[in-house]
Amino acid sequence: MAWIYLLIAIAFEIVFALGANASKGFTRLWISLITLVGIVGGIYFISLALRTLDVSVGYTIWTSVGALGTVVLGAVIFKEKITPAKLLCFAAIIGGVVGLKSMGAA
Repeated sequence: MAWIYLLIAIAFEIVFALGANASKGFTRLWISLITLVGIVGGIYFISLALRTLDVSVGYTIWTSVGALGTVVLGAVIFKEKITPAKLLCFAAIIGGVVGLKSMGAA
């Protein structure tokens, strides 16, 4: 169940990050409210996941996969560029997450 909580926390993290950009400094009411729900939901679900997962694993995966999702969706929604350097960094993040999971770190 911890991994499901972690996936939900990641989704909320992505909503928070994208919403923070779209809220234009919290000047757009509805997007600002969605952003706040994103951060509260993310913290709530990561706290549930960390009941079982080591904080070093759960938090690292939460922030790194959340960052990956934010970059990909930022490119789709906000037309941000994904450069070769960004792709290399994505690969490093994914490698680290796979490494943590495959080494039985959780």
